[in-house]
Amino acid sequence: MEISGRTKMICLLGSPVAHSLSPAMHNEGFCQLDLDYRYLAFDVKEGELKGVLDSFKKMRVRGFNLTMPLKTEAVALCDRLSTAAEIAGSVNTVVIEEDGTVTGHTTDGTGFTESARQSGVNFVGKKVTLLGTGGAGIAILVQLALDGAGEITVFERAGSRFKDRTAKVVSELNTRTSCRVNVLDYEDSLLKKEISESALLINATNVGMAPDIGGNLIKDPTWLTERAPGITEPLAVSDVIYNPRKTRLLEMAEECGLNAFNGMYMLLYQGAAAFELWTGQKMPVETVKEKYFK
Repeated sequence: MEISGRTKMICLLGSPVAHSLSPAMHNEGFCQLDLDYRYLAFDVKEGELKGVLDSFKKMRVRGFNLTMPLKTEAVALCDRLSTAAEIAGSVNTVVIEEDGTVTGHTTDGTGFTESARQSGVNFVGKKVTLLGTGGAGIAILVQLALDGAGEITVFERAGSRFKDRTAKVVSELNTRTSCRVNVLDYEDSLLKKEISESALLINATNVGMAPDIGGNLIKDPTWLTERAPGITEPLAVSDVIYNPRKTRLLEMAEECGLNAFNGMYMLLYQGAAAFELWTGQKMPVETVKEKYFK
């Protein structure tokens, strides 16, 4: 992969970024399609983004990804926002046009909904139960509603620091989409009931993530297998965690014979959505998947 005087830069900004798989994933895609782009990662701290963006516009950088702690800071710096980014109040992908116009997108939710589709899950018109309202949870919530979920029940811890943001996002979704969104506090009987009525259960919390791999918000396998009257379709179960590859929740779901998938392909497909926004071409996801996601 040679670098020329016309090579365009795309990058990841945030802190920390050294562990990220994004450079390998995107550069593989550029190489496969013979595109004259290169993807780099830069450690950028909170409060530094405006200066970096101003420089990027002068340098004709094509765009960049954002990770923590910059996703919310970017919102006010964009000239335009996608619908999902506007509702979520978060940006993870920025496109800079030739005239300097900056458009912010969030592809995290798109990454999840595409990974769900690829796993054979149909959530359109169905009920979904979502655990957690952090960054991943909100992105998934917004995209599920925009992509046609019929109803979403969100469980949020009492006293969560995200409560105000969650309430704002839920209000926007109930106003701007046909999806009905409800927020509940964690309570065993409520959680069991909502899961029994759902086509899909998503854990978007860090419960079960390494090193505390024994954690599981679902206390009994029957919560996954018992279905409400009139619901015959088996539950599908997802965990956005991919370290470990199989959380205790996913192990429990598989032991019950249910369709279960983790967050690895969410990472892949959010990257693929960003790749297409920058280049206008589809990432060769099967090649990237085979090389980096097995």
